[in-house]
Amino acid sequence: MSLSSFVALRYLRPRRGRGLVSVITAIAILSFAAGVGALILALAITNGFRQALQTELVGATTELNLQHREPTGIHHYRALMRRLARLPHVRALAPAIYDEVYLSRGARGAATFVKGVIPRQELRVSRMLTHVIAGSWQPLQAHPAAQNLILGRGLARALGVGVGGYVQMYVPNAVLTPLGYAGRSVSFRVVGVLRSGFEDFDSQWAYTGFRAAQQLHPGGDYASVIEFGLDDIYAAPAVAQAAMQLAGPKFAATTWMAQNHAIFQALQTERLGTVLIIGLIVFIAGLNVLILLSMLVIEKRREIAVLLSMGARRRQIRRIFIYQGVVIAIVGTAIGLAVSFSFAWAANAYHWIPLSAKVYAVNYVPFDARWSDGVMVAAIALLVSLVATLYPARRAVQIRPAEILRYE
Repeated sequence: MSLSSFVALRYLRPRRGRGLVSVITAIAILSFAAGVGALILALAITNGFRQALQTELVGATTELNLQHREPTGIHHYRALMRRLARLPHVRALAPAIYDEVYLSRGARGAATFVKGVIPRQELRVSRMLTHVIAGSWQPLQAHPAAQNLILGRGLARALGVGVGGYVQMYVPNAVLTPLGYAGRSVSFRVVGVLRSGFEDFDSQWAYTGFRAAQQLHPGGDYASVIEFGLDDIYAAPAVAQAAMQLAGPKFAATTWMAQNHAIFQALQTERLGTVLIIGLIVFIAGLNVLILLSMLVIEKRREIAVLLSMGARRRQIRRIFIYQGVVIAIVGTAIGLAVSFSFAWAANAYHWIPLSAKVYAVNYVPFDARWSDGVMVAAIALLVSLVATLYPARRAVQIRPAEILRYE
């Protein structure tokens, strides 16, 4: 053990007559533990909600969509799907039809997006149909041309209808007449109600069979969009480029990242704000180290002068106080990391903090504590402590032994 480390550790030990310094040392260690722990937990919550939202949103909107740039359907979708299935990372494909309609029941009505799907294929690219809480999606698979409908729970409540009830669907521009396109009304039977956890989906979306959706417009056998299921959701941009090159310039692809850009950008901004605000606790811990070492320099002026007069070099004196600050940060950071990671694991495993499932996509606060965040926070804490030691260390090496020991 070097002279600097030996003296630094000796100064950190609680001793008689050094009560105030010992208390400040304990406060500095606890400050680092609190700052590091709070920052890790805050980042864990942000990561947890981001992961939960990502899982649910990707499951609801699919990972990649390919559609015609013009408002026309894809009539050769079967042949195109066989070609697209050969692209890397493509796990599954499913055709779908999107339409904007107006649903009504008695005096109640709501503008709605209706999606025509082949359930067994849709379930390979999206998890939305797994959220059916009443009824079943089986009628859409067994009778794809029948007027059956699955409603989001919010939409079903707005219309005042349940499983087995009927709604009127008004389809604009559905029939070509001598005077142009005209709308028509079709009666649909509700065979299921789903709850995704997202109000926008539950209050505005409905599902019907693929053939039934085709019959809403005189277009023959077509699909509005080809949906992709990928083995790596982060490969979506690369697959989108490859799909557009294969399909041709008349097609455009949209990834899940682009569809939900605003949500994830907001989460990223929130994460940055969390780091800045809670990071102030670590800054305060650094100030405690600065105060502690400054007091220690004043208290140990005589000992420092003796060491210098006995041949200790000034860089060794400087290292004494740098080592002290770093040791305080290491101990506090280790405590903060151990407590925060343990709490995050237990809270996530046992769902300690419940949430209302009616409001959030999950029924508990998710924690996702990552070691990369731990390394980053630990590095910040050590850097803050190192900076906090520079001024006291500089003051210590400026002590002149002759002036201090003149009257000894």
